[in-house]
Amino acid sequence: MEEQVLPYINKKRVKELLSQLVKINSPFWEEDQIIDYTYTWFKAKGIPVEYHLYQEREVTGYQGKNIVGQLLGQKQGPLVVLNGHLDTVNICEGWTRNPLGAEIEGDRLYGVGALDMKGGCAAMMLAIEAFAATVEDFHGGVLYTLVSGEEGPYGLGTDALLLEGYFAKADLAIVPEPSGAFAGRPFPCLCLGARGGWKYTITVKGRSAHAANPTRGINAISEAAKLLLALEKTKLAEHPQLGSGSISVLDFEGGGQPLSVPDRAAFSVFRHVIIGEDQDYLRQEVEQAIVRAGLTAEVEMNFRAAPHPANAGFKPYLVSKNNPYTRVIKDSIKTTTGREAGIAYFPSVGDYNYLASRAKLPTYVIGPAGANYHRPDEYVELESVVQTARIIYDFLKLILVQERGRLG
Repeated sequence: MEEQVLPYINKKRVKELLSQLVKINSPFWEEDQIIDYTYTWFKAKGIPVEYHLYQEREVTGYQGKNIVGQLLGQKQGPLVVLNGHLDTVNICEGWTRNPLGAEIEGDRLYGVGALDMKGGCAAMMLAIEAFAATVEDFHGGVLYTLVSGEEGPYGLGTDALLLEGYFAKADLAIVPEPSGAFAGRPFPCLCLGARGGWKYTITVKGRSAHAANPTRGINAISEAAKLLLALEKTKLAEHPQLGSGSISVLDFEGGGQPLSVPDRAAFSVFRHVIIGEDQDYLRQEVEQAIVRAGLTAEVEMNFRAAPHPANAGFKPYLVSKNNPYTRVIKDSIKTTTGREAGIAYFPSVGDYNYLASRAKLPTYVIGPAGANYHRPDEYVELESVVQTARIIYDFLKLILVQERGRLG
């Protein structure tokens, strides 16, 4: 790593910045404080930054804020998107440490969102600062977006930027989500695609009867349970890169009337999908499970209500190993870490799906190592945050300076 970048990207600065980010409680849809902190951080360093305000009116009524900025070169070249989310899930039960304490033990920094994905956001921010401070003559540009609402149901922050055309002139995207932690691979792990996903609800309508004579009714809970088990036994298709999808039941409700056979039950499913599995495919899958379960009750399937069709679900995607940008980011990983990138595919869904499928960008996921995302005692490995920042910086140098826009 060049000497000139070391003052900007080192473990001491990672600890300072990431500790501040983790100490700010920022569950999805409650991100104003961390957005303001990030805006002030960029402003104080003289790096271009602005607020992006949005409101989702159809379903949630949520009013949110994002951070957006650009570094533009003197001549035409590729526009690289760096995207990260500053929100987290809500603090769960079971923590043995202060989830907002940013406690450090050895190389681990603990806290809610430390891995998913404030560590990646810190890496982004330090890489942007280093590039702005050390590079004057370059082609193309960097568009950086630090967003809200990713952990919520619709990815509203990035969704709003897409709807307003922020990525229309972009050429590729990097999202520093914790790639290896999700894919089960050691750092550095480069994800060249991701599964997609849809949420739907199954409603089963039976027939009420007195509990003394249950055979006179159709027990909706029993019927729903049969269908649920049949769905979980579905033989899932395999994809050579993405593997198979998955079926996860999220909730179950029904009944409650005293001494009455329940005439209604419902459960929700999140279905991770691979390429070729869309809404029509999932409807057929449910219909086949109904037949296997031998149901007599009426069944209704509905995909979740969405603000608009494009954010109703997440489409799976792949980036070619032969894409020229793939070659460059692999080179940056090898140069920075001394190790070859482990190639994997992200098993879940996020803003990277939107950038790939809606903005049509080759979208790379490469982020820090750690464990326990969405669980108690979440932590990120600090050295991997340093290395992630240096990978991003090196990639920007290769694409925008040394390549001189040749790939754009």
